[in-house]
Amino acid sequence: MARVRRRQATLAAPPVSEEDLRQLSARNNEPAWLLNHRLESWEIYESLPMPTLQDEEWRRTDYRHIRWEEAGPLATQNGARPAIDVIPKENLAPLIGEEQGGLLVFVDGELIRYEFGDALAQQGIYFAELQQASQERSELVQRYFMQKAVLPTDGKFAALHGALWTHGVFLYVPPHVVAELPLHVVNYVTKPGATLGHVLVIVEENAQATLLVDYASPPGEKQAAYIGATELIVGDAANLRYVALQDWNRQTFEFSHQRARVGREGQLDWIVGTMGTQLTKAHLELELDGRGANGRMSGFFFADDDQHFDLDTQQNHNAPLTSTDLLFKGAAKDVARTVWQGMIKSLPNMQKIDGYQVCRNLLLSKDARMDGIPGLEIEADDVACSHAATFGTLEEELMFYLMSRGITRPQAQLMLIDGFFDELLQRVPFARVRDRLQEAIEAKILS
Repeated sequence: MARVRRRQATLAAPPVSEEDLRQLSARNNEPAWLLNHRLESWEIYESLPMPTLQDEEWRRTDYRHIRWEEAGPLATQNGARPAIDVIPKENLAPLIGEEQGGLLVFVDGELIRYEFGDALAQQGIYFAELQQASQERSELVQRYFMQKAVLPTDGKFAALHGALWTHGVFLYVPPHVVAELPLHVVNYVTKPGATLGHVLVIVEENAQATLLVDYASPPGEKQAAYIGATELIVGDAANLRYVALQDWNRQTFEFSHQRARVGREGQLDWIVGTMGTQLTKAHLELELDGRGANGRMSGFFFADDDQHFDLDTQQNHNAPLTSTDLLFKGAAKDVARTVWQGMIKSLPNMQKIDGYQVCRNLLLSKDARMDGIPGLEIEADDVACSHAATFGTLEEELMFYLMSRGITRPQAQLMLIDGFFDELLQRVPFARVRDRLQEAIEAKILS
């Protein structure tokens, strides 16, 4: 009998080419060093296979249902410049009172609004679109852009980002300068295809800043991809508060690499929210490089319908007397799937470190699935490190207590889930943004 030979499915990839990056670079009139960086990243991209379920960090996330012919080509502007009024007003509202330090608004990768206060500019703070910064602050951008935090060698999608990033934001705060007012970035996408946004933040020694980045899109019918990178460089004794909130539509697939580096006695307060996309695969890494550095990572996520979130966090203690504190809270309903995998790592002889991580998961339906996988890799013997992942459902006893006082079952559920997330929402430093997030969570509960 003839032997049946099974054909191995070929894993599709975005339909992009070296010519795309050359055209992108020429259109933006980029300096030679930036074109060379794109070409080097492209070479790395072509040398790497697409990730598969056989790769350890990808074995819980299958993205083969992406229609790359829709989601992969670079999103282009056809005709009229996009209008800012396509963005919900609440996403554009000032963060505190009636003013903010600066605002960058992108629609489909194109900068359509730029505001930056004279007071901050006079302090030497620089806040601009990344393409503009590569011209005006070329030496500074070249020193840091994908050199110290996210690297093209980090993976297939990191290399693709390095080759074809389409737009970005650059924030630089010089030594001993405090940005009193927060800065705000809105990244809004209305078209199918791929956008590749970059965030590069440098807060020098003894400086301080607060930055909020919003990612959102309206409902759509065709698939889109966001392939992003975030680099946070926090200098010695510096302080950065960084908030990133993602609410892409259900036709969007996100692949992102995000890494922070914190110097001696530096402080980073990093908050992430994941509510949108059909599928998210995010790598979030915190590197404590200087003695006495401190980092806090806070994350909340809520998946419904058939959404799939895969969040991979890493806390690397590369110096002694460093501390990290990670708290993630998530919920899942319907047939959604979430994965959180965390790791605390210390290098040899990095004594007196304090690392903590916990992910609390709330299952809201019997068909949803949530995986929580904490981990420790400790190569020093004088440390205080702990980790945990917990899973639970809404307690019927608490539901009964509330309902016995005249509260309906849906209202009781809403109150309990609001209470579950409240600890993390309170870490978001802007009341208007907290209100917006609570409304988004409640909309998911009631849908």
